[in-house]
Amino acid sequence: MARFDRYLLSQFLALFGFFALVLVAVYWVNRAVTLFDRLISDGQSAWVFLEFTALSLPNVIRLVLPIAAFVATVYATNRLSSESELVVMQATGFSPFRMARPVIYFGLIIGLLMSILVHVLVPVSRAKLADRSGEISENIASRFLSEGVFLHPAEGITFYIRTITPNGELKDIFLSDSRKSGARVTYTARSALLVKSETGPKLVMFDGLAQSLGRADRKLSVTRFKDFSYDIGALIAARASRIRALDEIPTAELLFPESPATDGRALPDADIRFVVHDRIANSLLGLVASLVGFSALLMGGYSRFGKWRQTGIAVFALILVQLTVNAAANAAIRDAAFWPLVYVPVLVGAVIASMMLAYAGRVRRRPRAFANMPKGSALS
Repeated sequence: MARFDRYLLSQFLALFGFFALVLVAVYWVNRAVTLFDRLISDGQSAWVFLEFTALSLPNVIRLVLPIAAFVATVYATNRLSSESELVVMQATGFSPFRMARPVIYFGLIIGLLMSILVHVLVPVSRAKLADRSGEISENIASRFLSEGVFLHPAEGITFYIRTITPNGELKDIFLSDSRKSGARVTYTARSALLVKSETGPKLVMFDGLAQSLGRADRKLSVTRFKDFSYDIGALIAARASRIRALDEIPTAELLFPESPATDGRALPDADIRFVVHDRIANSLLGLVASLVGFSALLMGGYSRFGKWRQTGIAVFALILVQLTVNAAANAAIRDAAFWPLVYVPVLVGAVIASMMLAYAGRVRRRPRAFANMPKGSALS
């Protein structure tokens, strides 16, 4: 690799690391706040919150890397241009296409990182996150043990605990069960305990009332009890063995039908083809974003006002590529046979970058006022 290529590549990588860290942190905090509210309100521990945020991190990084590559390329190119380093290289005879070579190296490195994410880490983390979400949804005890709030652990169930003592005793219980179409049953008790059994957790209530209100005749029957056992484990049926979605299966497993990844399903070849090629196209977006940002800033000469116009063109071109990504993905999702469309955004970005590089390398004609001056004339 030439010295100029190594120098430019080092500038891109240093800024890319900084912007990627900042953007991932901002995006992650945004997602973490919503996740924290949902998990903590369900009675989960901080460890579960950290586990869920860690599992969502690969997908966050996948979304952020192309943007970080674009921002790093634009920032570095603007700084090198303002310090006249790129002007010196152009004066030595470097064409825009030759100057774009380190950008291609940089884009290929980003593409390698994206490939590891989209082909391995993101599918594995999504599968693990879906499994853990299913386990959390079955954790009845954690959904019941929240004091001072009305809980709805299942459809037709309302549960309230005034307070929970340090030894785990539940005080002042209210439980309303309206799942039966014929009547609504309301249980109130002074205290209760949540105990485990072979058939699942049970709520044992002491010194309370069971009030049953018929829906048809509107008759109320009241039964007093000293102790009463309520099967809360039956509120949610046992989770059946989950079948992984295609986006939860690593690419290597998708390419081999005899692997256990398909869970015994006969998957259409078009669906598998679409998922695999969509991942390949996503891994190339970092290269496209870098080339678009670099080529846009090479257009135009030096200006003491900076390259705001060229930066705006780069942002507009990137938005156009992203709109193409969305349109191609929507068309391929509706019909997996259209999977070649996922490469259209990559081609569009490459064409835009090539046109801007060609425009930046055009031969400039001298202004007419200077072209008509006789040779040897001096400027006053």
